[in-house]
Amino acid sequence: EVAPLAFMRGRSLNESFVILDEAQNTSVAQMKMFLTRIGFGSRAVVTGDITQIDLAAGQLSGLNNAIEVLRNVSGVAFTSFTPKDVVRHELVQRIVEAYETSENAGD
Repeated sequence: EVAPLAFMRGRSLNESFVILDEAQNTSVAQMKMFLTRIGFGSRAVVTGDITQIDLAAGQLSGLNNAIEVLRNVSGVAFTSFTPKDVVRHELVQRIVEAYETSENAGD
């Protein structure tokens, strides 16, 4: 089943493998709503790229918020990728590295 977040409210997803893709563009409320749908015997995977947030200026990303809030919650795990994990054209890997270098220089 494929369902938009708008249709998740009120559901419990039991015995399911649930994927939330492009989660960097969820609001905090949408992320919380999604994560609280996880039912018995279910697994949830949330994917997103916090460098590609398309939310309106000033709106907090639900993914960024979840990373902060859930960092130390037992049963929740996070995996982060580096430019070496880019599986597109090798030029894309170099582009990603260049942007990261530029962003880190500004810190």
